[in-house]
Amino acid sequence: MQRALKISRSANFSAWYQEVVREADLAENSAVRGCMVIRPWGYGIWELIQQGLDRRFKETGHENCYFPLFIPLSFIAKEAEHVEGFAKEMAVVTHHRLKMIDGELVPDPDAKLTEPLIVRPTSETIIADSFRNWISSYRDLPILINQWANVVRWEMRTRLFLRTAEFLWQEGHTAHVDRDDAFAETMRMLEVYREFVETEMAMPVVAGEKTANERFPGADNTFSIEAMMQDGKALQAGTSHYLGTHFSEAQLIKFQAADGTEKFAHTTSWGVSTRLIGGLIMTHGDDDGLRLPPALAPKQIVIVPRLRGEPADAELIAYCNALQQQLRKQMACGAVLRVGVDTKDKNASAKRWDLVRKGVPLIVEIGGREASNGQVSFLRRDRLYNGEKASATAMAKDEFVAAVGGILDEMQNGMLNEAREKMTSRIHDGVKTLADLKAFFGASVADDEDAGGDNNPGWVRVSWCRPTGPELEKVEAELASLKITIRNAPLAQPPSHSACLFTGKPGVEEILVARSY
Repeated sequence: MQRALKISRSANFSAWYQEVVREADLAENSAVRGCMVIRPWGYGIWELIQQGLDRRFKETGHENCYFPLFIPLSFIAKEAEHVEGFAKEMAVVTHHRLKMIDGELVPDPDAKLTEPLIVRPTSETIIADSFRNWISSYRDLPILINQWANVVRWEMRTRLFLRTAEFLWQEGHTAHVDRDDAFAETMRMLEVYREFVETEMAMPVVAGEKTANERFPGADNTFSIEAMMQDGKALQAGTSHYLGTHFSEAQLIKFQAADGTEKFAHTTSWGVSTRLIGGLIMTHGDDDGLRLPPALAPKQIVIVPRLRGEPADAELIAYCNALQQQLRKQMACGAVLRVGVDTKDKNASAKRWDLVRKGVPLIVEIGGREASNGQVSFLRRDRLYNGEKASATAMAKDEFVAAVGGILDEMQNGMLNEAREKMTSRIHDGVKTLADLKAFFGASVADDEDAGGDNNPGWVRVSWCRPTGPELEKVEAELASLKITIRNAPLAQPPSHSACLFTGKPGVEEILVARSY
């Protein structure tokens, strides 16, 4: 059977992923090591992610703003835990001018900065500095802001979308009068992420709290949404943090409370990044490339006229353009349809395969016969291959126009249900001892960043007692030996718990354990 890609998921999942990114024209490596160029089709997906989330942020009372790319070293140094968490990933600016010395362009020794500047790894510290100036009374609270920006974290081993030295994201930052208000905000934004990712990305997730050793540096609590990729690994798709008063105390964000006393503000932060595009690929892609849920397809329908290089082509193109205008008046996934017509001087079959690799939900092909008979012929990308090649569906043009919104909505829901079934079927509850855990994960090859194959058995749900100190260190060592991590403690917990898998003590919550990206 002809496939659109040379590499299958089962043969080498890592290589398959990289081929999808390349063949779907999503992104490519840049001249700067570890950074990527996001191509128009990939950026179109990111724009739709931005629009969907931005609308939700504003509906929940948040406003967009922008803070500097550069952060004074002294700001970050005020929060010791924050520094420790990001120190190895920080890019540092030390000079403000170049100079030609002995025929070589180098930093001017006379242009050394009085204080080094950190290229933004995250913005808690510099935003806290502004909050200090903005807040003086409880009447100034809450402050609810968000910024769309780029950040730099100097990764040594990179993979497009999943881990790059520079990436795009949004980061929300809020300040509140007390813990209850701030914690409610933390959970509200976690739910915004969960709803968006499942509704528009058709990517099911498990929302839960990170363990103490996995918290964001400086946070009191960190919550995440975790998605399962087709190879059985977990992907952290978004995080929301209750920061307590750590950053307020470091940056002196104080306010006069209603009772006249002076208090520190309680703050939160939350964010998602272009990593979501990597999750989209690994959740829905197949051996022919990307499959896009209609809500996030830059073009939900592409019409391909079968051109012959003849005068009659003009009438065929006119027919396709008229169809495009009709379709653009229809709605699916809560918005008007995004429709393109591909008139490039290229073989229709080659165009079809290009669109298949890009994951266009509906590929409509029209030749002279269809145009004469008032018909269309279309392929659904969600069903293009399901064990065998699916044939095109023929339909009267007006019937297709009337039905297309329902078809796309059905595809959106179907892709979510398909992904959810895959995830739930691979979350295992039968592992009760450490020996069982080792047998479960040890039976598969320990998948490193460059290994291939669908060789991860999925996730395990186990009870534990929230060990601390040496006990927790021992648990972490056991997990590290299996190359697995605790993903989160799901918000939905059973009424009772079995004994802790790691210590044998009474369990207090269930956690998800998995290999991850």
